[in-house]
Amino acid sequence: MIRLVTVEKKDRDRLWNINQKYLYEMTNFYDDPMDEDGNYHYGHFDEYFTDPKRKAYFIYSDDILAGFAMLNPYSNIDQNPDFTMAEFTIFPQYRRKHIALDTAKLILSQHPGKWEIKYNEKNHGAKKLWNTLAGPYEPKVYHLNEEETVLSFMVDTV
Repeated sequence: MIRLVTVEKKDRDRLWNINQKYLYEMTNFYDDPMDEDGNYHYGHFDEYFTDPKRKAYFIYSDDILAGFAMLNPYSNIDQNPDFTMAEFTIFPQYRRKHIALDTAKLILSQHPGKWEIKYNEKNHGAKKLWNTLAGPYEPKVYHLNEEETVLSFMVDTV
């Protein structure tokens, strides 16, 4: 069973640590350098604990922490989405078990409205996941450049 647990201020260091591992993994697709302390820059990280429009979730598969998701309402394409999937990952050892798609569907069901999801074209897993998820909603597709694509779609209330 998939569960979303809201990240709270007391969980800041835990989210920071696992986000750093995720950002390291994203260097396969983006040329983001580490700072002098060995961390990857994430400019809006602390705002997830001060901006009520930002939400972060730990993703649990049964009782095992399997990933995290970070949402905000800030557009990549000069629109006014209700939600943008800022970050989303399922840890490598839990991939290929349908956790990502099941989790993404759960997030959409809990957050109806106008959505944007951006992915890197070189990230074939993300591309497949987000196009599968968004397909039934007939997304508009925006190409920011040769490498980045944004899907924009509406999720109606149930």
